Amino acid sequence: MTAPEKLTDCIQFISENARTVLERRYLKKDASGQVSESPEQMFRRVAGHIAQAEKKYNKKADVQKTADQFYRLMTEFRFLPNSPTLMNAGRSLGQLAACFVLPVEDSIDGIFEAVKNAATIHKSGGGTGFSFSRLRPENSRVGSTGGVASGPVSFMQIFNTATEQVKQGGTRRGANMAVLRVDHPDILSFIKCKRNKKELNNFNISVGITDTFMAAVVEKSDYDLIDPHTQKPSGQLNAAAVYEELVNQAWATGDPGIIFLDEINRHNTTPGLGEIESTNPCGEQPLLPMEACNLGSINLTKFITKKKDIPVVDYPKLKKTIHLSVRFLDNAIDMSKYPIKEIERMVQGNRKIGLGVMGFADLLYMLNIPYDSNDAIDIAEDIMSFVQTESHEASCALAKERGVFPNFEHSVFKDDPEMRLRNATTTTIAPTGTLSIIAGCSSGIEPVFALSFIRNVMDNDLLIEVNPIFEKAAKKHGFYSEALMAEIAEKGTIKGNVHIPNDLRKVYVSAHDINPEAHIKIQAAFQKHTDNAVSKTVNLPHDATTDDVEFIYNQAFKLNCKGVTIYRDGSKENQVLSVSGNGGKENGNDFLHAGKERPKILEGFTEKIKTGMGYLYVTVSEYKHRPFELFATIGKSGKSTQAKTEAIGRLISLALRSGIGVEEIIDQIKGIRGEHAVFQEGGLVYSIPDAIAKVLEKRYLPSGPGKNTKPPKNQLKSDHCPECGQALAFEEGCMKCHSCGYTKCG
Repeated sequence: MTAPEKLTDCIQFISENARTVLERRYLKKDASGQVSESPEQMFRRVAGHIAQAEKKYNKKADVQKTADQFYRLMTEFRFLPNSPTLMNAGRSLGQLAACFVLPVEDSIDGIFEAVKNAATIHKSGGGTGFSFSRLRPENSRVGSTGGVASGPVSFMQIFNTATEQVKQGGTRRGANMAVLRVDHPDILSFIKCKRNKKELNNFNISVGITDTFMAAVVEKSDYDLIDPHTQKPSGQLNAAAVYEELVNQAWATGDPGIIFLDEINRHNTTPGLGEIESTNPCGEQPLLPMEACNLGSINLTKFITKKKDIPVVDYPKLKKTIHLSVRFLDNAIDMSKYPIKEIERMVQGNRKIGLGVMGFADLLYMLNIPYDSNDAIDIAEDIMSFVQTESHEASCALAKERGVFPNFEHSVFKDDPEMRLRNATTTTIAPTGTLSIIAGCSSGIEPVFALSFIRNVMDNDLLIEVNPIFEKAAKKHGFYSEALMAEIAEKGTIKGNVHIPNDLRKVYVSAHDINPEAHIKIQAAFQKHTDNAVSKTVNLPHDATTDDVEFIYNQAFKLNCKGVTIYRDGSKENQVLSVSGNGGKENGNDFLHAGKERPKILEGFTEKIKTGMGYLYVTVSEYKHRPFELFATIGKSGKSTQAKTEAIGRLISLALRSGIGVEEIIDQIKGIRGEHAVFQEGGLVYSIPDAIAKVLEKRYLPSGPGKNTKPPKNQLKSDHCPECGQALAFEEGCMKCHSCGYTKCG
């Protein structure tokens, strides 16, 4: 068998979902838009291109051997580089970095130079971060014109509009991060700039928090606002009041997040080149102005072995992968085409890389460790400490071959003979949305979004997709069934499910089962051993309070995180809030009362819906655009099933004529379980009552002319993916789709 055939065998177990994501986003396409390379060819293209850097340092280097090593590294899904590398390596665009930070100078020329540079970067496949803290505040005098400044928020609108016009390399939508220092005079306008949820939709925003501000919050004292043009105090605000406004806006909309500028700069490895003032769009990569970074992630699920039948982390295997991954990322710096010369100089001068991990939640499943436990915190620290130590060792080894990074004398390492590094930073915990789909593991260090979920496939067919580790455990312990997996998909959790052993319910937790404090402790555990920062979202339930948000922010500061993002379920646009129908005039039922005479003519509709007992026909008669009575038939008249169906219809009709709101009826009958659940367009149908509820819900709850906009009590409905229609999750600092890999942050 030839070498290429052996290598091709490495990728034979790629999932259909991963293949779909690759075809949609990563594989080459011809002039007609048809895919023109296979996943194997893509990985070969990337490996071959990155390996070419070996010749720069050793003319006798065996480039093919290195290419084969990189190919196995990726096709065995032990490591994957950031998306631009997979998309662009070995192609004409050639831009391989994901993260950029651009300066925004306090002049019209400087502002529009930044707009131009951002558009160039977005076109090449990167995301951009900006600090708008250098811009003078709104209504300041502009000496050159005699006019007044419009302030940072107004200029952010220009960046947002420019981003809207640029598709990143034809595959990624532009994404931005805007940061404003908490001591900027326009800070309150910035905090509230996304409150209507429709503006600045191409920006994540974060407030740059200082230690001085946090101390003033504790003391409930005033703090100085600094005019960036004069660098002098221009007023004061009460810190506690500003903090409260920040917390309230984050609770209401998910924006802004916060970054801790002093903590970030305490770990700035090249302070001689300036202060870090912003991060990339998801917050995991603090960078100097005009700097970029290449990222990649190790799939932790590939490093489990057994000792005496007990699963443990295979550290020797992990060490080899870390060293090869660092070499890959250092090579990528040399093989990338940077869109702006000044960025190329900064990148080549500091040679920052960001090696991180994905599959952490799956690893915990494999080790039988609950995510929300002290053992999880311990394993997080152990693994990331190991990755940090070995990545530094690998960088030192490369420095012996290739030399330290050129700006080494401006770094904190210049007087330490043990830290002669090739790279100014080596580690980052980055988002891995599409990468984790390709690798078949959980995203980054986030908990699993759902153990089981429904995926839309061709022609609106619905398919249950189950976390493979959970599925294996379910079959091993004898409780696996398609009906149970469907129920889990509908509920989104196994919490309280009596069909699953209690010890497994503790281990197989998903995102919304985990309390906020556990989220932040895991983030802090990884941050403790990460050069750059950590992409992580603290998910909160819909009924969380502003006190909960403030607690998370305080904990993040206390535990030395470099920033934090929270997301309260239901706070983003298009999410349906938890409300209850209560009948009466509010629901348009004032025309109904018990015993009302039925009009001679009523208009209505009939809908056919599939159930486990056969096709159900639901006929609803309407009075003034509201349901007045309901008839339901199934099977042949006279059977027991038909009798029960008819009884349900009569009772619903009586309830409607008695003034009970349709929302209350839906709330009572939706989700009733029967013995034969089936799939059909619109979701899982559990029973005949559940099918009737779906017909009523479809007709009367969605927004539209003459339709009530209130959902049944306790319903939560996520934003939907614009590409595949599936529910979006908010994690790793961004909205993303677990079904097709779409992300709002590029």
